[in-house]
Amino acid sequence: MSPALDVAGLTVSFPGVGDVLRDVDLRLEPGRCLAVVGESGAGKSVLARSVVGLAGEGGAPATVRATRLIVAGQDVTGADERAWRGLRGSRVGFVLQDALQSLDPLRTVGAEVGESLAVRGVGRAERRRRVHEALGLAGLDDPRTRAAQRSGELSGGMRQRALIASAIVSGPELLVADEPTTALDATVARGVLELLGRLRDEGTAVLLVSHDLGAVARLADDVVVLDDGRVVEAGPAAEVLDRPAHEVTRALLAAVPRGPRRRSAATAPEPGDAEVLRATGLHRHYRLPGGGVVNALDDVDVVLHRGESLGVVGESGSGKSTLARMLVAAEQPDSGRVELAGEPWSEVPERRRRARRHLVRLVPQDPLGSFDPRWDAGRILRTSLRVAGSSRTPAELLDLVRLPPSALDRRPRAMSGGQRQRLGIARALAADPAVLVLDEPVSALDVTVQSAILDLLVDLQERTGTALVLISHDLAVVRQVCQTVAVMHDGRVVERGPVEQVWRDPRAAFTRALLEAVAPAP
Repeated sequence: MSPALDVAGLTVSFPGVGDVLRDVDLRLEPGRCLAVVGESGAGKSVLARSVVGLAGEGGAPATVRATRLIVAGQDVTGADERAWRGLRGSRVGFVLQDALQSLDPLRTVGAEVGESLAVRGVGRAERRRRVHEALGLAGLDDPRTRAAQRSGELSGGMRQRALIASAIVSGPELLVADEPTTALDATVARGVLELLGRLRDEGTAVLLVSHDLGAVARLADDVVVLDDGRVVEAGPAAEVLDRPAHEVTRALLAAVPRGPRRRSAATAPEPGDAEVLRATGLHRHYRLPGGGVVNALDDVDVVLHRGESLGVVGESGSGKSTLARMLVAAEQPDSGRVELAGEPWSEVPERRRRARRHLVRLVPQDPLGSFDPRWDAGRILRTSLRVAGSSRTPAELLDLVRLPPSALDRRPRAMSGGQRQRLGIARALAADPAVLVLDEPVSALDVTVQSAILDLLVDLQERTGTALVLISHDLAVVRQVCQTVAVMHDGRVVERGPVEQVWRDPRAAFTRALLEAVAPAP
């Protein structure tokens, strides 16, 4: 049987950076899943893009060299763009890492998902049927409505599923999935992994790039570990995950979030502690195509004290990110109010909020979309420090989030997803905020960097009294950082309480379903 992917001696370099992949060999047979793991910046996403002919995407031209590059049975060693276009979307499907930047905001989701079918001349009625089928397989409710919406009307997790639908709609021989479950809650992530497993069992070859070792353990037949652009370990998944031979693999496994909060709750709020943020009776609804309405928030209350860490978990589309925007007054509720340090916050004009903006900062789910693409990291951080009146330096902020000083000269588009996420956290820390609202702050990070960021957040909270609101689909992350948790479902808080109490004895059926869906750590 011919391999679906056969790579030998793959080396990729960028101007001013040098080689980011060095002499990589891969072989993937039909009906098998090969997982590529490694730290952020190891070259995982460059590898994924290289095997679909997109290594130079993202504003930086790439030089790709290989002694052999066979994709979906076709020799594309040295192929031009026309040859690659004939493969992508038909015989090869590609799930991009950055769903929030990968969908055209001016087109409907149905047009995006069905583009590869339209290019191949599939009729409108058949195209619509297959688009709806793919959206449903990817885990989106009401595919007809979602197909009529635009990406800006969907949550981050919904956009990720729309990308998965676009990759599978043509029934590809090879599916390259770069962090396909990054923005997904546990229940939907399990469904996506089950879908990828079914495709594999039906003969599709799956190349899975992931920092989620639980997902890798659940799906992969074989594993390749990358470090600094080189393959440092490879073999059957059970062998690599159970008996790792290389120190990089051992470090990745040791960093997987397990167990309760990382440190004692030294600053847990006592009765009478200062209340820094209060949201009361928040309601927010959005209109759907065809005249329907979705209640993104339905009578949501939040109380946060100095030094408290609150985790907010729930399915994609449950209202988590909408709540985050309300708390930082980036969006107004239809009714209800938010108070910051006992004073009105949500209902006052922006000119009255401006002097207190430094007190509450947001780390957005989509860091790339929040940066000026013309600015390098140094300018981004210098501007944030100047606005905040801080005496810190950009290099000090980078050190806090484990980015090297050399990153100061790089634009966000030239960084890996994990590096961009860390830059977003560094920018928020420039203001020394009283409240830090983090919307999926470690979703794109490998487990070793994720572990360092979680340590940073807990240390920051206990050392400075900064209150944290951590929005996450990852229950293990919330358990490691937060003292209390609120579980959201369909815009409502269905359960709240101390994290360990909710973990041990969940009362709501939805909470139990979330916990049951968590992939076990390898």
